[in-house]
Amino acid sequence: MPFLTQKHFVTIFVEMFLTDSNGGHIFVGGDVCVSGHNSGPVFEEQPSSLIYPEGMPEGKVTLSCQARASPAAIYRWRVNGTEIAFAEDSHYTQVAGNLVINNPQNGRDGGSYQCLAINRCGTIVSRVANLKFGYLHDFPPESRSPQTVHEGAGTFLACQPPAHYPALSYRWFINEFPNFIQPEGGRWFVSQVTGNLYLANARANDTGNYFCFTTINMDISTKSIFSKALVSFKNKKQTYALSGQTAQLECFAYGNPIPKIRWRKVDGILPPKVGASAEGPTLIIPELNFDDEGMYECEVYTSEGRETHQGRVSVQAQPEWLQVMSDSEVEISSELQWSCAAAGKPRPTIRWLRNGHNLALEDSGMYQCVAENKHGTVYSNAELRVQVQAPDFRLNPVRKLVPAARGGQVKMECKPRAAPKPTLFWSRGTELLTNSTRITVTPDGVLWIYNISRADEGKYTCFAENYLGKANSTGHLSVRDATKITLAPSNADINQGENATLQCHASHDPTMDLTFTWFLNGVLLDLEEPNGHYRRLEGTIGDLLIVNGQLSHAGTYTCTAQTVVDSAVASAKLVVRGPPGPPGGLLVTRNDDTSVELRWSHGYDNHSPIGKYVILGRSSQTHDWKRMRTDPANIEGNAESARVIDLRPWMDYEFQVIASNILGSGEPSMPSQPVRTKQAAPTVAPSGLGGGGGNHNELIITWTPMAREYQNGDGFGYILAFRKQGMPTWTVVRVPHVESSRYVYSNESLSAYCPFEVRIKAYNKKGEGPFSQIAVVHSAEEEPTVSPRRINATALTAFEIQVSWDPIQHLNINGTVFLLWLQIRYWRQHEREAAADRVRTAGLESMARVTGLRPNTLYHVTVLAYNSAGTGPPSPRTTVVTKKPPPNRPPGNISWKIVGSWVTVRWDHVKSMDNESAVLGYKVLYKHEGQSSLKILEKSKNSITLPLPKDSGYVVVEIRSWGDGGDGAAQEAIVSQDSGM
Repeated sequence: MPFLTQKHFVTIFVEMFLTDSNGGHIFVGGDVCVSGHNSGPVFEEQPSSLIYPEGMPEGKVTLSCQARASPAAIYRWRVNGTEIAFAEDSHYTQVAGNLVINNPQNGRDGGSYQCLAINRCGTIVSRVANLKFGYLHDFPPESRSPQTVHEGAGTFLACQPPAHYPALSYRWFINEFPNFIQPEGGRWFVSQVTGNLYLANARANDTGNYFCFTTINMDISTKSIFSKALVSFKNKKQTYALSGQTAQLECFAYGNPIPKIRWRKVDGILPPKVGASAEGPTLIIPELNFDDEGMYECEVYTSEGRETHQGRVSVQAQPEWLQVMSDSEVEISSELQWSCAAAGKPRPTIRWLRNGHNLALEDSGMYQCVAENKHGTVYSNAELRVQVQAPDFRLNPVRKLVPAARGGQVKMECKPRAAPKPTLFWSRGTELLTNSTRITVTPDGVLWIYNISRADEGKYTCFAENYLGKANSTGHLSVRDATKITLAPSNADINQGENATLQCHASHDPTMDLTFTWFLNGVLLDLEEPNGHYRRLEGTIGDLLIVNGQLSHAGTYTCTAQTVVDSAVASAKLVVRGPPGPPGGLLVTRNDDTSVELRWSHGYDNHSPIGKYVILGRSSQTHDWKRMRTDPANIEGNAESARVIDLRPWMDYEFQVIASNILGSGEPSMPSQPVRTKQAAPTVAPSGLGGGGGNHNELIITWTPMAREYQNGDGFGYILAFRKQGMPTWTVVRVPHVESSRYVYSNESLSAYCPFEVRIKAYNKKGEGPFSQIAVVHSAEEEPTVSPRRINATALTAFEIQVSWDPIQHLNINGTVFLLWLQIRYWRQHEREAAADRVRTAGLESMARVTGLRPNTLYHVTVLAYNSAGTGPPSPRTTVVTKKPPPNRPPGNISWKIVGSWVTVRWDHVKSMDNESAVLGYKVLYKHEGQSSLKILEKSKNSITLPLPKDSGYVVVEIRSWGDGGDGAAQEAIVSQDSGM
């Protein structure tokens, strides 16, 4: 994106004309600025603006200033336009070129600072650096009155921040730090403009003490404070922001349900760089440019309706150089023009400085061009030197050998160094050359010879003279044979994807090299690009091969045969036939509920007539383009309109048109502007009709909400009809919200698990759709009234118990028996039953295991029956104590002995601690090399004999103790024929 589009450019040209007639060097400060040895100052570091915390004890500020210069620069500083005097008792100190301000104080040191860099060649001034003081006062100590809001209503709490500079950032916390308020799905919003806390709809648990937490960020430090406890729809006005910075627009609304917010640009497309912020209360536009200017709109919407508000973003810019000065050396008595051009918004003003002061058009020195507007100032520096010198050809002599072609023309240049400008003339031998039909000598010393022949060969001398002296330089003109095209390329015609060859041969002077280059429509072709479409034809130096020709390769090809002295050219045209280009001007001219009328204009046929058109479309609910049904079904190549049919009502669509010919299908047209079909009554019924469960005396009906593409219009809702099975009369209710997915019918006369016939249809402002098929849904079940009479709990290990109970009788409702499920609750001694863990099991079971328990711990256990209506009464409690844990030490000192094909493994006994269960034996797990499963043996002794593999493999052995508390820690060993003991 350019800094400003052309129509926004503000360009000011300031022209300076200097004429020096002193005849010598310019003196600055008594010293001479020597050309080639000395140079004026050029800044390498300049001071930058900063914000210093007010009241910071014994601090200091350093403003940088360093310049490159020969001889080295000296430095001076100005504050608010007045030069700083560095006295011994001053709080200003200069270190090299840098200015150090000790213990800065507001009122004394605030202001604008500039550095001056000075040497014998001139003076330049730096950009302005502003020193400002930041502060954040405390909130008032007075407490604020409590604020009351009705549940479900929206409100806001005002931060009312104290005096501060610069701008603050805001957060809120509730009751105690750092319990900060979170966005919570858009219900809360903190404005970074006012600091106010907005709440879309209040809930009972929102009651509390709220604190506004403000933070100020300065260049050196950060400070935060918070307020005393604090027991609409918001709309931004016009926002100004600088190019390259970030702009924020805020928008928030009250409502229940919580309103959603989305943004759009009224007079254009929302920039992709806004990202996820396009759906939320704060629109963030980073890296502003002038394309971002315009009106922005936030839309707040819920199922109940929508509302929009607008605000304008205006982008401005600080000055930026479009054209700057450069150092110049000019000869005495000559004229110099310098130009500066700057862009910015508002338009910058331009002024000139010489040696750090207002411009005086005099002599050599340092010059500065200054462009400024309210957003900033930029400087451009250049050094001017006035030269005086006798003619001298040593740095730029006449070319020693100048070749030229017979019949052509030649240019010989004469450019000595001299100041003031010398008089120039040419001679051939003793003959002074003057202008004729074949010879031209220009005022700046260029010799032209036309229609060259062999007789023009020889030596040519240029003479230069001014009042300081004379000089000359000589070159030799050599005449060669001309270059001619002997075989020119011919016009060609190919289909896309085919190859083409263009020939080009030439004759030339044999003493020189000949090169061939090719151009397409005046643009040089790269014949060396790997895998490119253009190559030199093998075995030739001039022929061009075009591989896999594309439409973009059509045009005029020019062959150039060239030597160092002349060239010859020849051209031919290549036609590439291919699929058509994209149609243009696609418009929607008419639309109804299920069709739209499209019009377009023909695109390029690419030298093959268009045979047919195909229309693609996509809705706002899809991302992929698909072929649409049209009237007529087949659209001929001469058509410029068609009707798209079988669309969905009240749906946003966009369309593309693709043209085809015998060579294929072309690129699609640009998409049409989105169009919404008109509304119509729903045509399909909601799906997923079902329900059941819930509380006593309730009938719950559920369904799948209708997708957007089936709603067909606004004012959408559902119509439910239900009746007891076998009854003639239907009860009909309306559910007016599109996102609704359930309806609860409550009636104290409802019996448990009573079957109902249910059907559903959709409606909108245009009418009602068809009813769905009838579904049978039962009213809620009754809660169980029984529980197991007796239960028993037994400890199996340190971590597992077994619970058993007497079977219970299942629920019988209206002759139907319902299976009950069972829930085992268990909790440790000193814990509350409400915190109990739960295990569920089928109602037909009378036993279950509970694992994951703590060892040597007393547990309370009870069993309850439950169904969809809830849980029944608990059984009598029982208690159980888990066993002590197994030893946590593995068997030690494992050894083995191999005898033949058997190995005997031994280990030390594991001794239990007082708080561990007794060891009753050992488990030995082993497997041979290559096996995936372990074999398990239980032994009471501390040894075991195992078979060794026959193929010299190895055995993996794992040994652990076991007892009442379960298995202990394991120890592993690997045994092979080569590792016997």
